[in-house]
Amino acid sequence: MRLWGRGLRRRTAALWLLLLGAALLTLALSDLLHRSLDRDGDHKPVPPRRPLQRLPGPGGPDLELIVDSRDPALELGGDLAPLQSLQEEQLLFVAASSENPAHRKGGYKVLRPGTNRESRATASPADGHRGRRGSAGRDAELRALQRFGFDEALSEKIPLHRALPDARHPECLEDHYSETLPAASVIICFHDESWSTLLRTVHSVLDTAHEQHLREVLLVDDLSQHGHLKSVLSEYVSHLSRVRLVRSTRRLGVGGCRALGAGQAAGEVLVFMDSHCECQRGWLEPLLERVAQDRTRVVSPIIDLIDWQTFQYNATQWPVRGVFDWRLDFHWDSSGLQPQERVSDSAVEALRTPALGGEVVAVDRNFFHSVGGYDPGMLLWGEEQVELSIRVWSCGGSMEVVPCSRVAHLSRHHLPYRFPDQELLQRNKIRVADTWMEAYRKIFYRRDTLAHFIRQSENPDVTERLRLKRSLGCRNFHWYLTTVYPQLYIPQDRAGLSGELYNVGTGSCADFPRSQGGAGGAMSVALCSGTGSQHCELNSESEVRWGPMGALCFDGRGERVLLSPCPSQRPTTSRLRWRFIKLSGQLLHLQSQLCLEAVQEGALPEGGAGRRLGGLFLRPCSRHPRQQWHFEQLVAPKGA
Repeated sequence: MRLWGRGLRRRTAALWLLLLGAALLTLALSDLLHRSLDRDGDHKPVPPRRPLQRLPGPGGPDLELIVDSRDPALELGGDLAPLQSLQEEQLLFVAASSENPAHRKGGYKVLRPGTNRESRATASPADGHRGRRGSAGRDAELRALQRFGFDEALSEKIPLHRALPDARHPECLEDHYSETLPAASVIICFHDESWSTLLRTVHSVLDTAHEQHLREVLLVDDLSQHGHLKSVLSEYVSHLSRVRLVRSTRRLGVGGCRALGAGQAAGEVLVFMDSHCECQRGWLEPLLERVAQDRTRVVSPIIDLIDWQTFQYNATQWPVRGVFDWRLDFHWDSSGLQPQERVSDSAVEALRTPALGGEVVAVDRNFFHSVGGYDPGMLLWGEEQVELSIRVWSCGGSMEVVPCSRVAHLSRHHLPYRFPDQELLQRNKIRVADTWMEAYRKIFYRRDTLAHFIRQSENPDVTERLRLKRSLGCRNFHWYLTTVYPQLYIPQDRAGLSGELYNVGTGSCADFPRSQGGAGGAMSVALCSGTGSQHCELNSESEVRWGPMGALCFDGRGERVLLSPCPSQRPTTSRLRWRFIKLSGQLLHLQSQLCLEAVQEGALPEGGAGRRLGGLFLRPCSRHPRQQWHFEQLVAPKGA
């Protein structure tokens, strides 16, 4: 009986194995049949409109290159440990229901493992974010704003292919460019960029650049963590002609990421572009022509603006140039241009500029590498464009803004990036100052005290950059200031007549709210910051110059003290002239013979019954503590 039961179990097991083999054979035959039908049919894979839409049919060629950036030139400096590569979030794709085929065409539901039904989300080419309603929708939009710095929901409703209004000067349309222009590699670095803005940038380049002038578009992933930028992006890119995807296995930052892309690029000209741009028609050829005429030129288009709230296009007024102040902060400016640079004859002529921003920059590949590329010691982002600008000019190159080329750049509500160390920007500035500014770096450290104290405690090593500077035979910073950037006022910073302007009576410092802009306005008083941002000086021309640019002067008009643009010619108008009486601490306005008095907001100035004003006023001189001032120099940088 026991033997019979054992035989029955053997026969049952054999039957199950036979059934399992038959099932596997059926699945294999079914798979072969489907592959045969796919080969026989004329079904071309179509790239998805949204990152969560599944591609039909077999995938395209693998155009992705994973790069292990262990070159010391691409390492992050300081005490930052490289981030580890993150695995992609697993997603389960299920065909969407057909309850509304008109709005659900090509859509897919996305089920995240471990979530319940209430947490399921949908995405489709047509509906975008229409499903968001009430407080949940507002919370989602707020999270998106904090994540990207713009209205992502609105961005996803805008087509990936959209044409911008043509803001070029009519004469630009008459230009004809040679077909023998060098071909360009457009390098787009990104880190956790929004899907819609990244793909709109790529398609904008492809839609506006002629094939003979565009060698390739290189997408360089700087270790993004968002799931939609992993395999979904790889699959999308595989269906785009002339687009390659390069991934770094560690966080590089802007400079390192662009250096990685430059090392992989095949074009004669490198065009570095931010990952949230849109190009106008004809933007590439003017840049290539200027570089082809002189391979040491580094050029930029006019950078127009895309509003972060409305995504409306706003054309920038020409002429404009790139500048930076004594805190080494970059901005675009038109106020410092000479009269001959504003005439209509120069409407289509390239304009030399002391610096260029990092939004879009075109440079000859060989010149870029010969001059040292991007500084590999720069951490994450910030200051790489200022450092490159000074180096290009000082080491034999030049920089221009080309008005017949226009590219729009998406502005941000705020900077969404989060540094593990909030002092990284100052560390980058220290590298620029210690490498390129020589004795003039004292001016910088007086206006950025945090950078001064970091340098005092860490003593960063810039030996390699100084060696590069010597090997290239670069000119000094004095040459740069006098020849390239004479518009930048050089402060005197005399002892006892520069620093924070402290008021004894209020215990506050003279201040000018940034919200009022760079054109000037009413002065105020505020708590002393101690950061150097409230720095001002009384120079030998009797001007009280304010701020890191030194382009605004104390101006007595009526009873109020305002900031007005300082004159470019001498002698200074009497309205802008002051004298400091050290014995009494009074600051005397020479034209009116009245003294500077500080009034805090909510207080009633003398003779001002019924008015609750704050700021700086001109009052008859007295011994009142609100008229007693002294300049406090926060730091005293040593050496040059």
